[in-house]
Amino acid sequence: MRDYTFFTKPTAKWQRRYEALRSSFVDKLPAKAVADKFGYSKEYIRLLRYLFKKEQIDFLDPVAEGKVARRRVTAEIREKIKGLREKQYSSYEITRLLNEEEIKISVKTVERVLKEEGYSRLPRGRRVRHGMTIRGAEIPKRSEAIVLEELDGKRFDTTGAGVFLFTPFLQQLEIDKVVRYAGLPGSKVIPSINYLLSFLSFKLLGTERFTHAQDHSFDMGLGLFAGLNVLPKCTSMSTYSYSLDEVHLLKLQKAFIRNASKLGLYIGNIINLDFHTVPHFGDESVLQRHWAGARSRRMKGALTLFAQDAGSKLILYTASDILREEANDQVLNFLSFWNNVNKDAEPMLIFDSKFTTYTKLSELNATGIKFITLRRRGKKLIDKAENVKEWKRIHIVNTKRKYPAPYIHESKIRLRGYEGELRQVIMKGNGREKPSFIITNDFDTEVKLIVSNYGRRWRIENGIAEAVKFFNLNSLSSPILVKVHFDIIMTMIADTLYSMLAAKLRGFNNCDASKVYRNFVRGKGSVAVNGNQITVTYPKRAHNPILRAVPWGHLPNTLPWLKDAKLKFRFN
Repeated sequence: MRDYTFFTKPTAKWQRRYEALRSSFVDKLPAKAVADKFGYSKEYIRLLRYLFKKEQIDFLDPVAEGKVARRRVTAEIREKIKGLREKQYSSYEITRLLNEEEIKISVKTVERVLKEEGYSRLPRGRRVRHGMTIRGAEIPKRSEAIVLEELDGKRFDTTGAGVFLFTPFLQQLEIDKVVRYAGLPGSKVIPSINYLLSFLSFKLLGTERFTHAQDHSFDMGLGLFAGLNVLPKCTSMSTYSYSLDEVHLLKLQKAFIRNASKLGLYIGNIINLDFHTVPHFGDESVLQRHWAGARSRRMKGALTLFAQDAGSKLILYTASDILREEANDQVLNFLSFWNNVNKDAEPMLIFDSKFTTYTKLSELNATGIKFITLRRRGKKLIDKAENVKEWKRIHIVNTKRKYPAPYIHESKIRLRGYEGELRQVIMKGNGREKPSFIITNDFDTEVKLIVSNYGRRWRIENGIAEAVKFFNLNSLSSPILVKVHFDIIMTMIADTLYSMLAAKLRGFNNCDASKVYRNFVRGKGSVAVNGNQITVTYPKRAHNPILRAVPWGHLPNTLPWLKDAKLKFRFN
């Protein structure tokens, strides 16, 4: 006989999620209390709230336990799918063509229909069907984990030999342990570490869109880098990225940042925070419109937070697909993440005036964290600044600064929503038509350092611009959809690897990723396998002497994802 425990201790999965969301939204319980009550993690409660707000959870007609909800496919659509397969179109191509006819259907549904109709998988790659492969090239039926012994004595050319230059740094970052900690899913055919390295190889090569993965479909060298015979197909890559939930991505990011911190890659005393809109041409009902500064207009996209270490210019935290109503909380979410990674760190946070509200600044001040931001200025505030008569000239030590000696006026102020006083620095003579109003809760630091530290905030904008340009964050309109947050985390990892490589290149220590790629990573090479040793040979190039000067012998030279195979470089 049912009683009140049916509601307080639900057994069905759908009902447990329903009661958890009800407690969160109706009873206003914090995420930790809801998680403890229903046996979830705090991260999963946040994910449920996010999915519910985006109308991706429907409790009107819950699926019976043990069954899977499947889309009903009409006979007409089924015949269209069969007809397109008869013309040798892949599941992904069929999905795209049907979507162009405004028939909303997923790749998984198309694959299910084809399987039910008795169709087998197509030969790997379109290039095979169109005769675009190299004569005599080996064409595996599927991508799978490699057995190095089977390649003993073989030698082959590759267009992506440069990715092997990053393997010593992947070992220093213990990427295999990072993947295990994150609990990323995998399969018997392609383990999780090989999936991640496959995505990473495209990032390291500056591949503009994941549809361009077909350009590397039969490159055994890139496959070997990822521990596979060849890289996975586009559809497989897309499907895998969407199998990762926010818990996976949070743990992946946390483990990577923790290992990078142990290597001393971050200085961590000053952290810049900024939002960026990643254009994404998805469903209007799911995606919100945000301001995209690069395109000077509002557009559909995923609002993304970047946190950048001001000293090393490395990205050390990301959060994606942020709703407008969640944006003001992101500064506290980042602080929670950073304290979990570096418990003893107390960084100075720098961000612009619209990043968060004064109320959130008050909460941030209560944690003991210092911040520098701009005050939102209106006509009355500007008019008041024009009546100020006591100005002080300061000299900022920065050879690249066009206006190194601005005028400033200091005062203490109170703002609505903020408990306590703030230090305000009005600045003019800095190349701006209107004065700037810097506010901070740091009353001890010298004023010219306050001004200088905020002035260097443009570095994060340059860092984002570099990621957009080389790592192609604005190319997510590609028909091969990749989960935005996963793509951004891959960008963060690739950016860190390029920085680690550049630090070893004499004369190129501070170069950006595009220049390092152009001079050292891009280009062909050959790979030879002899027993447990992999030898990568690079042809004659002008910058080979710089690569030879790198102390490779003092860097890790084994590949954990290939049973600790030895790696050796040869530069002709």
